[in-house]
Amino acid sequence: MNLKENERIDDLEINNLKIIQNKEWFCFGIDAILLSDFAKEIHSNSKILDLGTGNGILAILLSEKVKNSRITGVEIQEEVFNMAKRSVKLNNLEDRIELINRNVKDLFYEREFDAVVTNPPYKEKNTGLINENTYKLISRHEIEGKLEDFIKSASKALKDRGSMYMVNRPERIIDIFEYCRKYKLEPKILKFVYSKVNSKPTLILIKAVKNANRYLKIIEPLYIYEDNGSYTDEILKIYNKEIK
Repeated sequence: MNLKENERIDDLEINNLKIIQNKEWFCFGIDAILLSDFAKEIHSNSKILDLGTGNGILAILLSEKVKNSRITGVEIQEEVFNMAKRSVKLNNLEDRIELINRNVKDLFYEREFDAVVTNPPYKEKNTGLINENTYKLISRHEIEGKLEDFIKSASKALKDRGSMYMVNRPERIIDIFEYCRKYKLEPKILKFVYSKVNSKPTLILIKAVKNANRYLKIIEPLYIYEDNGSYTDEILKIYNKEIK
């Protein structure tokens, strides 16, 4: 596999899966790992849509976590899309993962998918620190697609009673619930993620079901670090690391 400038191959430490990343662009973080674990309950043989697939991390991880799944990843940035395609080929997953270079606002899918996973840009346009790197800017801010666009496309693509799994920031929770209700996605499960005990939540994991009844269950939170800075047992388990 010939790598381009600033690229590297990282071992995902699950069934020999690997991914190509560009250190100058937006590399995946723990949010993608946590979302893949949160969504692993998706039934085998499911048809899954990954909105904003980026370098393909979610699609590649779910190919292992959800057996016999067929995954379609959508990415607007052409260079990132091409890098993700090379990662799919690197893992010999061309028969399981299809990638499309398109804006999530322009999708044509309607009631085709059993599940949608998405790690959308967290920040609204013109908020927070603006990074001059275009790739990072599009990945982190609502430049090419707003939160509402992701939820609207997810709802349209899902079959009745299909599920959407999302990771986002706690400050967007009201927006998420508002848009979910607007597009017939009922929030069913909410999980808060904390850096440490007694810290403020840094992430939220949400499952919403299309055309479901109203009932939200808040499940046990996830803590990333112990007080001494080491990973908690739950994080070690998610990363397939040995628990001491």
